Amino acid sequence: MSDARAQVWLADAQPQLQAYASRIRARLGEWRPPVLQWRIWTQAVSNTALELGPGDLVVDQGHALNATQQADLLEQGAALIVVAGESVSLSWGQNVYSLRGAPAEQWIAALAAFLDCGFEPQDALCLSWGWRDDAAGADDWPRDLDALPQVSGLPPSGTPFAACPSRLGLYAVVPDAQWVERLLDLGVKTIQLRCKSTDRATLEREIQRAVAVGNAHDARVFINDHSALALQAGAYGVHLGQEDWPNADMEALARSGMRLGLSTHGIYEMLVAWHFRPSYIATGAVFATATKHVATAPQGLERLRCYIRLSAGKVPSVAIGGIGLAELPRVLATSVGSAAVVSAITAATDVPAAVAALQQVFELDYRASEAV
Repeated sequence: MSDARAQVWLADAQPQLQAYASRIRARLGEWRPPVLQWRIWTQAVSNTALELGPGDLVVDQGHALNATQQADLLEQGAALIVVAGESVSLSWGQNVYSLRGAPAEQWIAALAAFLDCGFEPQDALCLSWGWRDDAAGADDWPRDLDALPQVSGLPPSGTPFAACPSRLGLYAVVPDAQWVERLLDLGVKTIQLRCKSTDRATLEREIQRAVAVGNAHDARVFINDHSALALQAGAYGVHLGQEDWPNADMEALARSGMRLGLSTHGIYEMLVAWHFRPSYIATGAVFATATKHVATAPQGLERLRCYIRLSAGKVPSVAIGGIGLAELPRVLATSVGSAAVVSAITAATDVPAAVAALQQVFELDYRASEAV
């Protein structure tokens, strides 16, 4: 981000802050351009004085805006950040993202830099709020989930979830128990049952069958979404999306000894997941995928690498989304502990050959990491 570009981003900031944002951005390296060309307003403004809308982000650090003015800004499509001591909230569209923690001294400059790297505003806010010039490396990227702010408004974290291996290997996602049986016979040890039936009897039957055969093979079978039925069946683990965990009894799942995997699509959701101390965090979609609708754009390998750096040594990681045999070596090169695959197996014309080829890539990666 050049100084001229910073003038657009930090619309009413002092020159020193604009220059600082440019220096941070220059050290962050090459990233894809943002979808929106954001303008940050550091002096709280009302849309009665300026024509604001999508792409405008107003920072209110002194409660200069009343409730009516805030509502007017949001109605026009602008985003609003309200700061109160060590608490900060971002209102954008229909969503409110709330964080707590000591802010970085130059967090607004860092916010501009991370927005310019193409991060969604809630993710850029997390990164900037926890950004520290003296604690970051040469590229200024934060390297520890615990150095970032905490998400406010979550239920108590309670009992940490049981651990699972740091390297889960090939993680197959399949639609029914017959697929689970087929892949277990081919030597796959980590499988997720993603059964899309809406019939409870069918779900119970599929989950119980998948859990039973998984136990017989001493395998790790995760059940997607249906946490109560997974708990009832005594499953090894359950995998939940961000929209699923609020409906699950997280404490009961943790006390049972079940493993928990949580899906994430960015930094803010990673912080939500980390709050519950899950068994693994899944990040995606890495590449474009047709198997499941994902609201966010593909994350890409560079983001995945940074996400893995944040969670390294804390919680195992799983990459998911658009990963096939051709992409797998590059995905594993990010140091991710596992990669979930769907159509690379279920749509293969020769399933045993596809599984063998994928397993070979994991084995080669494992040998290479052991040799280091």
